[in-house]
Amino acid sequence: MKETRIHARAGQGAITTAYLLGHTYFLQGVYSYAFPHFGAARMGAPMNAFVRADSEPVRLRSQIYAPDYIIIVDATLTRGFNCFAGLKEKGIAVVNQKEGVGLPKLKASQKVFLVPANEIALKNIGRPLGNTALLGAFAAATNEIELDKLLEVIKKRFSGKAQEGNIAAAKEGFEFVKNLNK
Repeated sequence: MKETRIHARAGQGAITTAYLLGHTYFLQGVYSYAFPHFGAARMGAPMNAFVRADSEPVRLRSQIYAPDYIIIVDATLTRGFNCFAGLKEKGIAVVNQKEGVGLPKLKASQKVFLVPANEIALKNIGRPLGNTALLGAFAAATNEIELDKLLEVIKKRFSGKAQEGNIAAAKEGFEFVKNLNK
């Protein structure tokens, strides 16, 4: 089973991010389960979303404490929370930022990809909501999901200009990470 934990603030699209990731796994023939967790229901409050994916039906419904992957939508959360807590030995984190803000010292086997997702989104969507750029980056960083399947899910979820912008953002996030690995 592969487990992904998403860190964001309420209103930043973490639930949509989890849905898109879970649906992408599903289109690839994998069982998936995506769900949110939040405390005070107010805009800007820290929250998490989780995605589990497996070749067998996913029955586990608890929060994810030892993720294979972490997606951090808002890097300011690293100032007050240990967003990297429990990251597995060969875990991968995709962080929405240009430079390391409060990144802890990680094990040599763990990888962090810093992606300017909000800038990518602003350019392509017109709003600094970098979720689809982060998912494109996630696809490139982890090889867990196929970019084509992610784009198919984005086409189902969005329409019009939002669809076009989110597709472009996902592609650019994917290429950003691919270029880092060269």
